[in-house]
Amino acid sequence: MPNTPVIDVERLNVRYGDFHAVRDLSFQVREGELYALLGTNGAGKTSALETVEGHRAASSGTVRVFGRSPRERRTVRPRTGVMLQESGFSPDLTVQESVRLIGALTRRTDDVGRVLDLVGLTRKARTRVAQLSGGEKRRLDFATAVYGTPELVFLDEPTTGLDINSRDELWTAVDRMREEGTTVVLTTHYLEEAQQRADRIGLMHRGSLRREGTVAELTRTLPAVIRFSLPDTAPELPLPVVREGDGSFLVETPGLQRDLHILLGWAQDNAVELRGLEAGPTRLDDVFRALDTADA
Repeated sequence: MPNTPVIDVERLNVRYGDFHAVRDLSFQVREGELYALLGTNGAGKTSALETVEGHRAASSGTVRVFGRSPRERRTVRPRTGVMLQESGFSPDLTVQESVRLIGALTRRTDDVGRVLDLVGLTRKARTRVAQLSGGEKRRLDFATAVYGTPELVFLDEPTTGLDINSRDELWTAVDRMREEGTTVVLTTHYLEEAQQRADRIGLMHRGSLRREGTVAELTRTLPAVIRFSLPDTAPELPLPVVREGDGSFLVETPGLQRDLHILLGWAQDNAVELRGLEAGPTRLDDVFRALDTADA
């Protein structure tokens, strides 16, 4: 990968009067990677990304996209696709007119038919936006973001309102773009999507970047977990456990393989069924909860 990152944010601050939304935020996004910037509501990620996208001026700090200020729209915008949570298309325009309009505004060129086929809207090409379902409008948002195959694409809650098949189709399209070298920045409340697809993740909390790394690096900071239920007649367990509210048992361990082996051996020796057994590394949502707990 080139030494120059596609996105370079250094000590970014965003203020609204006395409210400090983003505090000394620094991160980089490399060419070709999928970087997920995640956070709870009010974490500051929307303000941060609006600044990186060029929609908002920074209060202080430096933001570079392709080595330029994102406010240099004539230079940066044609190379960038943005899928906002709500794009606000004119309800009177048709689907194909909306795609052409965004293409003209961003100064990118493409074949409208190709893009509509990519997002499964070919049969809706002449349908007015007002007549689209919520999921179809979301696919239209995606179509306008990827029109012209931009080098950098921002996806803000891209699968909200989509059914399972439409989600799969969207991610297939994203995978295809990434194979061609497109860089993707993702924000989502579907943490499993970030966990499955992101090369690296930045976790924001109360305006600051609190954690950054691969999924493995982030989840490694917390113990692995084993969950299961037992019949009332089961003998004493061989490991320290926590009884959860639903009656199931939780084992938190830095040695997952060792303790799982001990537990399975105990169950075998005592002819006990481990009902609903789950074992694995900490999930991303547990890392989020740990951030809240640390600040409590």
